[in-house]
Amino acid sequence: MEMTEMTGVSLKRGSLAVEDNDSQAPAEEAKRQKFSEGCLTKGQDGLEKNSPLSSENVPGLPEIVSAGKIEKNSDAQLEEEEEEEEDGLSEEGEEEEEAESFADMMKHGLTELDVGITKFVSSHQGFSGILKERYSDFIVHEIGKDGRISHLDDLSIPVDEEDPSEDVFTVLTAEEKQRLEELQLFKNKETSVAIEVVEDTKEKRTIIHQAIKSLFPGLETKTEDREGRKYIVAYHAAGKKALANPRKHSWPKSRGSYCHFVLYKENKDTMDAINVLSKYLRVKPNIFSYMGTKDKRAITVQEIAVLKITAQRLAHLNKCLMNFKLGNFSYQKNPLKLGELQGNHFTVVLRNITGTDDQVQQAMNSLKEIGFINYYGMQRFGTTAVPTYQVGRAILQNSWAEVMDLILKPRSGAEKGYLVKCREEWAKTKDPAAALRKLPVKRCVEGQLLRGLSKYGMKNIVSAFGIIPRNNRLMYIHSYQSYVWNNMVSKRIEEYGLKPVPGDLVLKGASAIYIEEEDVNNYSIHDVVMPLPGFDVIYPKHKISDAYREMLTADNLDIDNMRHKIRDYSLSGAYRKIIIRPQNVSWEVVAYDDPKIPLFNTDVDNLEGKPPPVFASEGRYRALKMDFSLPPSTYATMAIREVLKMDTSIKNQTQLNTTWLR
Repeated sequence: MEMTEMTGVSLKRGSLAVEDNDSQAPAEEAKRQKFSEGCLTKGQDGLEKNSPLSSENVPGLPEIVSAGKIEKNSDAQLEEEEEEEEDGLSEEGEEEEEAESFADMMKHGLTELDVGITKFVSSHQGFSGILKERYSDFIVHEIGKDGRISHLDDLSIPVDEEDPSEDVFTVLTAEEKQRLEELQLFKNKETSVAIEVVEDTKEKRTIIHQAIKSLFPGLETKTEDREGRKYIVAYHAAGKKALANPRKHSWPKSRGSYCHFVLYKENKDTMDAINVLSKYLRVKPNIFSYMGTKDKRAITVQEIAVLKITAQRLAHLNKCLMNFKLGNFSYQKNPLKLGELQGNHFTVVLRNITGTDDQVQQAMNSLKEIGFINYYGMQRFGTTAVPTYQVGRAILQNSWAEVMDLILKPRSGAEKGYLVKCREEWAKTKDPAAALRKLPVKRCVEGQLLRGLSKYGMKNIVSAFGIIPRNNRLMYIHSYQSYVWNNMVSKRIEEYGLKPVPGDLVLKGASAIYIEEEDVNNYSIHDVVMPLPGFDVIYPKHKISDAYREMLTADNLDIDNMRHKIRDYSLSGAYRKIIIRPQNVSWEVVAYDDPKIPLFNTDVDNLEGKPPPVFASEGRYRALKMDFSLPPSTYATMAIREVLKMDTSIKNQTQLNTTWLR
């Protein structure tokens, strides 16, 4: 096995390479589960353990639209403002034209070198290709804890005599639904809504009762006679709490409380998808659970569970939602838990490749037999001139004024227009309320911090920062841990290559042990782990231990005391394998003429009976179609980087893209 430095061979044109093996596990999980093939602090994988930091939001953190768990803010006014924001998503500013081109703005972004990604394990010559030219070129299927790959292949609804008739979806007019929604969400001063039963029969009244109760959780109904006419009157049964807690007494005791289903989605991340589903179902997002978050720029298939929503209601969404499909319904006793997955299976197309058949064969054989360096991918570190690891470092240093400054100050790079204006206002006035008024979307990290500063004042930055949901705060310090780990693993491979050496660490059960001289031949490089810095890990017994200490000392941190004054920011550490060998690796090179045609069928294509694409023996272009499975918290882009020998940073890909287009 040979190890090589990063070369200059790269993508010719790169749509953004984002996505990765996701799953985020809560911090509490980390204490119980300190390792996994790709463990990060926190639990099983990532963010907390590590949800890869989104490449779309600045400063690299996903917008705080909760999904698996909603963090509540005690400020009632804040809650009301958030509810008015619909999904926490806004189109405002999306279409703004910036003076600088995106490529110019990305000059200020990070490269792989900036975050310690410098080595390759294989010796083949790199070649170029186009990654994610179309989001449909990147398909992710979740692998459940039982090892089964999730597929959407059944749209049928479980037979259940308790379900109301399909008429519940059509019996109410659009105007009646609007009035009921406003009542349900407390958007007007009405205490009830009366709906006249035009064709008065017991059956008709029953359907209206069922429609209101099933479509508008939290509302109760009663029948009233008014001047000889029958009305169904809807009203609130239990105040605002009823909206978040579906009606308990309407759910059959014999049926599992959770409806599990497979969600197929295109070009939406998991959080956004759950917000859309909750909006259409008129429920709070926190009744949904899942095992891992999936990327936006991809087609993804994963399992979701929802509390006390029928398969019938969920299936009805297939008629009104674009780019979503729900199926494979079943009722279960328990929700899903973050981190419970075994990993993800990826199907990736790299278009317009330049490599010869021999180069492709060498690259893919190396990926299958040796694997790739288990670096944290670029999306872990944000997309602007202020990397998330810098914020994490300031938190660990207890430098709260710097934390505030790094998050809020103007920065070069790609950002939405309203964020630019918010930062400019902050730099000019240091008035959190004035800066907040520039934000139409207040759930971003900047908006949450400004709200906190408005509430607690500039002298209490710790409490103001604490308004940001815990997982999002911890993403910053995990980004710093990832930054350290990437740099250290590059040094380890540079110093000792791709073989175990005495003093390396391997896992024995849940603990790490040292490789002794006499045991070296009992291990391979695939057994070796390295620590993310923390108070509950040990470090290698060779030169790399000194490198850890030197790096943290240079950052004014004490490697012997990683406990923080604030418990949330104390790092226990974790272990992560340095080389990952993908499973279920297969590939083929195909020829094509039309760059817009799909090169493989999706689950939805198969459900609709579309024949698979037929390839000619020759064509204008060649594409590499790859299939492989990865454990949680490993990055597919790092596997692809090893194949192409490319820099996966948005900065590099954007500049290559711009050059290619000229």
